[in-house]
Amino acid sequence: MSTSPSLFERAKAEIIDLHRYFADWYNATDHNQTDFSRFEKVLGEGFRIVTPDDGRIIERDSIINHVRANRGCFHGEFVIEIDDVRPGWEAAGIIVVTYVEAQFRAGAWTRRRSSALFTESSSMPNGVEWRHLHETWLQAPETKQAQPPK
Repeated sequence: MSTSPSLFERAKAEIIDLHRYFADWYNATDHNQTDFSRFEKVLGEGFRIVTPDDGRIIERDSIINHVRANRGCFHGEFVIEIDDVRPGWEAAGIIVVTYVEAQFRAGAWTRRRSSALFTESSSMPNGVEWRHLHETWLQAPETKQAQPPK
């Protein structure tokens, strides 16, 4: 007997899949095969992000326009790794998930902890929709040169 993935498992898959999408979208060598509608679709109406830089709140339409405008802006120099994905509060079809996102770009690594709020939505690729995201730096961005993982 097969059981369907839990809400947490679907949210975790969405976090990993969307960040793979970002790596493809932002890397000049991969962006031509990347379908922008995948990103637009999974951000629920009223989605907002709290940025790690200055705590600014960015609304759904602004973040969509920002991502769209930066297609292919890196030349193989952008990597994202997701780690430490943990379930938080959960209630009927709603879950908060935390995770650590490491990014390599412009020769340096940065790390941030994110808290994301998801709601169930059977029409989404992983059965969940992003509703809110809050990112916090775990460190100041590195200034030294570093090498991406092989």
